Amino acid sequence: MDYTVTPLPDVAAKVAAARAAFATGATKPAAWRRATLQRMRELLEEREEQLLDALAADFGKPRFEAWTTELGFTVSDIDHTLAHLSGWMKPDKVGTPLAFQPGSSYIVAEPVGVVCVIAPWNYPVQLLLLPMVAAIAAGNAVVAKPSELAPHTAAELVSLIDAIGDPAVTAVQGGVAETTELLAQRFDHIIYTGNSRVARIVMRAAAEHLTPVTLELGGKSPAIVSRHANVEIAARRIAWGKFINAGQTCIAPDYVLVEQPVHDQFVAALGTYIAEFYGDDPQASPDFTRIVNEPHFHRLEKLLQSGTVAHGGVTDADTRYIAPTVLTDVKSDDPVMGEEIFGPVLPVLSVPSLEAAIAFVNERSADGDTPLALYTFSESDTENDLVLAGATSGGACVNGTLLHISNPNLPFGGVGESGMGAYHGKFGFDAFSHHRAVHSRSTKLDPSMMYPPYTAKKQKLIRRGMSMADPRDLFAKARGALRRD
Repeated sequence: MDYTVTPLPDVAAKVAAARAAFATGATKPAAWRRATLQRMRELLEEREEQLLDALAADFGKPRFEAWTTELGFTVSDIDHTLAHLSGWMKPDKVGTPLAFQPGSSYIVAEPVGVVCVIAPWNYPVQLLLLPMVAAIAAGNAVVAKPSELAPHTAAELVSLIDAIGDPAVTAVQGGVAETTELLAQRFDHIIYTGNSRVARIVMRAAAEHLTPVTLELGGKSPAIVSRHANVEIAARRIAWGKFINAGQTCIAPDYVLVEQPVHDQFVAALGTYIAEFYGDDPQASPDFTRIVNEPHFHRLEKLLQSGTVAHGGVTDADTRYIAPTVLTDVKSDDPVMGEEIFGPVLPVLSVPSLEAAIAFVNERSADGDTPLALYTFSESDTENDLVLAGATSGGACVNGTLLHISNPNLPFGGVGESGMGAYHGKFGFDAFSHHRAVHSRSTKLDPSMMYPPYTAKKQKLIRRGMSMADPRDLFAKARGALRRD
């Protein structure tokens, strides 16, 4: 395949075609949603080798890692969506206050229209296709934009989306100019995954059309290791979560706060597991990814000047290789602590207590750097609860890293600078749906208490009726009283 990015057809025309397809109503039936998702799944399986080749070409992604975190992850999400779609689409019946009887109330999930998905380069397959899966499941048309920083994968993804063969599901390939043109169009929802600088551009563009947005961003996600942690397990799981994809993961542990009594043991254990994962020379390992491009490589190389290199520190500009690196003696104002690292560099800071660790995280949050993920390691549930209650984050994992995003029953999203809105599973279906309130009244009875002329008796009845909301609430209240007794 030729991976050269050529001038695109009119972006506006693609968006208009998607909107025209949505306007026909073709995307709303469950049959269309299922068929489109099943076709996407088939294409992922048919083109598995080409996609794995493209991921390897873009940044040396090992095939096992690429399949697990990209293709397998996406197929699993499609399967989960197909298994639950019928239930998600059913109207949700809710209670009706006594004053508005006889009648019934329910909520209908309706598609919002045309959804724009703008994906990043670090997990270019799943972070493009998962939002598309959710939007399609909700009955929307979709215009997708893969990242130009992973050009081989972007070309394969555009080809895959074109092969779906439906104008309601289309893709735009290109760079800044194409993205700018895309954002000039009117959409009914935009989901952007990337950095906060571009997110502000997306929000400004969306504001022109009052378009709602979902922003999946990043930030410095901390791991906190208690003196009562299983230090060996903590080091192993943090090393895995940090160095998979060479640290180019938005929820990777960005730095570690370790209670002072176990600091040295933890740092030593990190070295042990880096060697176990990637050998004595990680540069020779087939399981270690490379940095995506030269600008990112040189940015990361400068961060190695912070603190003291405890493990790693080796770089090779020709192959964009940066070894799995652990830094100690890092100060809070060092450059490596001033930005999201997004690479295989892990600062480890010693703290006197868990309270000090929580305060450290909260100080950064107060400055606007609320983490996308938070990791707490302790054998004490009380300590883990203390960390979770004491520090805010988009998501969290106890005695583990990354895996909270793998459960489709949990939402994935940030808070503050780390993003807004969430998706995955039912949360994605809901994110791209309008939840329409419907109240249906019977004509068999037509009580006059709400109609003029207004009388004291009517007012008394209305006050009483509105205070008695849903009859089911009365039963629930009675049950609660019985339990207390």
